[in-house]
Amino acid sequence: MTTASTRRAYQGPALFSFGFRPFFLFGAIWSALVVPLWLYSYFHGGAAALTREWHIHEMIFGFLGAVIAGFLTTAVPNWTGRMPVIGAPLGFLVLLWVLGRVAMLWGAALGPIAAVTDCAFLVAFAAVIWREVLAGRNWRNLPVCVLVTLFALANVAFHLPFGAAGDFAVRLALGVVTVLSGLIGGRIVPSFTRNWMKARALAPEPSLFGVIDQVVLGLTIVGASLWVIAPQAAVTGAALALAGAGHFVRLARWRGRRAVAEPLVWILHCGYAWLGAGLLLLGGAVLNPGLVPRTAGIHALTAGAVGVMTLAVMTRATRGHTGRPLAAGPATTAIYLAINAAALLRVAAPFAGAGQPLMLTASGLVWSLAFGGFALAYGRMLLLPRPATA
Repeated sequence: MTTASTRRAYQGPALFSFGFRPFFLFGAIWSALVVPLWLYSYFHGGAAALTREWHIHEMIFGFLGAVIAGFLTTAVPNWTGRMPVIGAPLGFLVLLWVLGRVAMLWGAALGPIAAVTDCAFLVAFAAVIWREVLAGRNWRNLPVCVLVTLFALANVAFHLPFGAAGDFAVRLALGVVTVLSGLIGGRIVPSFTRNWMKARALAPEPSLFGVIDQVVLGLTIVGASLWVIAPQAAVTGAALALAGAGHFVRLARWRGRRAVAEPLVWILHCGYAWLGAGLLLLGGAVLNPGLVPRTAGIHALTAGAVGVMTLAVMTRATRGHTGRPLAAGPATTAIYLAINAAALLRVAAPFAGAGQPLMLTASGLVWSLAFGGFALAYGRMLLLPRPATA
């Protein structure tokens, strides 16, 4: 059976008919809960489980792991032409993700069992992606398999009982996410922009993939790799800053200013711009830590590039795959504004001095409004079958 015929033949709950449905919904809800729980614990004290390490882990490997899984379990069948992971197999993957979140909350009581339970999801997910890409002989996407595997290994490293393992694991995971954002973002941002412009006979269209794109991706891989291996070296800072500048050059070639009339398109350009800004700030933090706080660069990549790009992809994929018009209404536009505000506040917080606690709180609340708003506005689309008229 083909990918399309397998989906048409599926008769189970709509929630498990596409990978994006459960992972986008549960990932958004979890993201909206983790941040305020962490902030409350940080400022007022709380459950022993809600540590800084728990917050970092759950935002990277919990929330972001779910979004990556939702995107790739939906996209890979289209890339390979193979049968999609739906129904019971998809439900099993979701169950592994849920068990991982529970295990991380009860980590102190469960001990090593918590680490094994948490790691099971990403290891199983990586195995699924490898199987589909290799069986479909889809060699072009082997780099995606490698990146997903490194992401899973970073989660394993996070649990190792060594003092420096946690920080290394976080750098490795963020390095993977940075490269993945440049790779996948470099496909979807110009492609969706081109489609929108073609429908309106606008020209010139975004530039095609070429030497500039190859150079920027190469610089990103080098900069991210150096940051993982030697995070304080001057050459690392220079490579990161150069890669960040390169992403802005790349972004300018996609002519996003022509698409300002459609939030569903310009949000993709905003997310990619955060990627360039994050690398520039991270490079600046390495070269001059007294001027640029490291956390500003980290959160430009996480709250900015990750937060904005994930919501951009989640809203567009949900609308497209459930038969809704590819146009943003007031609720979607409000979500986009909220996530960018959250990112700006979080990046600016280290520069705010005595006002930092207020900015952290405001950023966390707006972040939760963005992802909670997605769950509310898109929940019915994700839970219910595609309309018969769509």
